[in-house]
Amino acid sequence: MEATGPGTGLPRQMIPYRFLVLTLCAALGACAQQPSREDAGAAGADDAQALPRVVTAKPAARETPLPNIELTEELLYKLMLAEVAVQRGQPHVAVPAYLELARDTRDPRIAQRATEVAWNARFQSAALEAATLWLQAEPKSTRARQIIAALLVNQAQLSEAQPHLEKWLAADPDNIGQSFLQLNALLARHKDKPAVLQLMRGLAAKYPKVPEARLAVAQAAWNTKDEALSLDEARAALELRPDWESAALFVAQVLQRRSDDEAIQYLGGYLETHPGARDVRLNYARLLVNAKRYAEAREQFEILVKDYPQNAEVNMAVALLAVQTNDYDAAEARLKRVLELDYKDPDAARLYLGQVNEERKRFDEALKWYSSVNRGAQYINAQARYAGVLAKQGKLAEARQHLQQVSAQSNRDRVQLTQAEAQLLREANAYQEAFDVLGEALEKMPNAPDLLYDHAMAAEKVDRIDIVEANLRKLIKIRPDHAHAYNALGYTLADRNQRVEEAHELIQTALKLAPDDPFILDSMGWVLYRMGRKEEGLDYLQRAYTQRPDAEIAAHLGEVLWALGRREEARRIWGGALKEHPKNEALQKTVKRFLP
Repeated sequence: MEATGPGTGLPRQMIPYRFLVLTLCAALGACAQQPSREDAGAAGADDAQALPRVVTAKPAARETPLPNIELTEELLYKLMLAEVAVQRGQPHVAVPAYLELARDTRDPRIAQRATEVAWNARFQSAALEAATLWLQAEPKSTRARQIIAALLVNQAQLSEAQPHLEKWLAADPDNIGQSFLQLNALLARHKDKPAVLQLMRGLAAKYPKVPEARLAVAQAAWNTKDEALSLDEARAALELRPDWESAALFVAQVLQRRSDDEAIQYLGGYLETHPGARDVRLNYARLLVNAKRYAEAREQFEILVKDYPQNAEVNMAVALLAVQTNDYDAAEARLKRVLELDYKDPDAARLYLGQVNEERKRFDEALKWYSSVNRGAQYINAQARYAGVLAKQGKLAEARQHLQQVSAQSNRDRVQLTQAEAQLLREANAYQEAFDVLGEALEKMPNAPDLLYDHAMAAEKVDRIDIVEANLRKLIKIRPDHAHAYNALGYTLADRNQRVEEAHELIQTALKLAPDDPFILDSMGWVLYRMGRKEEGLDYLQRAYTQRPDAEIAAHLGEVLWALGRREEARRIWGGALKEHPKNEALQKTVKRFLP
């Protein structure tokens, strides 16, 4: 009986020798190539970020002599099996096969291929062993050392990674700044922020005159909330490279943690000495808008457009800032200019033109722009906005029919279209119909997180608290990091004064997941009020309202102030909110209870 290859059913001698040689050439050729962005992506977002992308497609000649390996039929056969397994998407076969070949041959090309195959399959232990074999076979390989360092970082072995990182930095003194930027990206998502700071300070200590090294320390310090060190290092980076906008923007980011005014003052001063700093000016304008200093923001817009009249990105940024300030004339002019300048995402400009005309109640013009959006990232949103305009014109049935006729290309599209239809019904106070529409969609996609959440919110409107709780608990099981699922369930219980201790625990969990979310802060304030802890609740509600002066937050804040005897403050909060949100049901009901 003829010998066969494992799992192939083919006699070994029936496989043409020429095919084996070609397979070897292809495999070794692949070793010389850097994995593509798509290959890196197969390892997951974190790994793809961590994989150093530093080798060009045409590698430099190897400095270490290759081992003298006899190309036996057995070796070629094993290579063929390993590579065919890669092509067939069988990593459990390919990774051990390539790792065995790397151990047997000590050939750096095969070790490199084994590393890349294991990396892309997310077999990190195998990738680390293969990369170590690669570095042993080719001690001067910067890429092998970088991958070992990346793998050690991914596995939280920072002390083991440090000597490799030090040699990585020392290997390319002409590009030390770029190496620090890559290193910063590699370490950015590591969970032990103090350990990252300690490591980065150790690595940067040898390079005090490299601005990128100082900024890398500043960013690591920022992640540990060491504001003083972060500012000192960022300013040191700017002293070494005064025109570096990234460093200037980082200083402003740190200052903004204290107050917007400090960041505004700093960026304004920077622009006096660096008037051509485009990105700084854009961010300066954004901060002015956020501070409602609209006249000063407009001045910055005019400078940007004057200095960069042919730059589509600048014109788009100015247009969006104009939308934010409700300067619709300027926004429309800039958006049309963006289309003339062949902007990379013209559909985004068309979508915003639709929104600008919708805000100005020029509904026919808005419909024209929404209908001009092509299939792509903006398409479903444009169709939802189109239906929204029809509903504003009193054509709810036509709006629903429009959404139902849109061709969905994916489940995500179907979910978004269903959400849009349900939103139209909610706005028309057709709560039962919204509940039914979402329920029908949920039957077809029972584990869709967005549908579970929206259906729960619709169930609350029709007093189906059993469904609210069932959906949200299922969502929490599917997505244990879904802060708003915990928050919604906790708030629903607290608002009905039911199981308030459990509600408090749920909202605490939500707050741990999203500590600065104003709606979760509002829920915490509300549940504390329900528990009789009015002063504590007031603090959360004031923080929530400062961040987002929402109508329902105003209703809660006013009620707690009223309960504490601070009735004039409550009246002022309610009065201001009613001017901004005169039709909000929750706010109206609250005010009527206390001011009939």
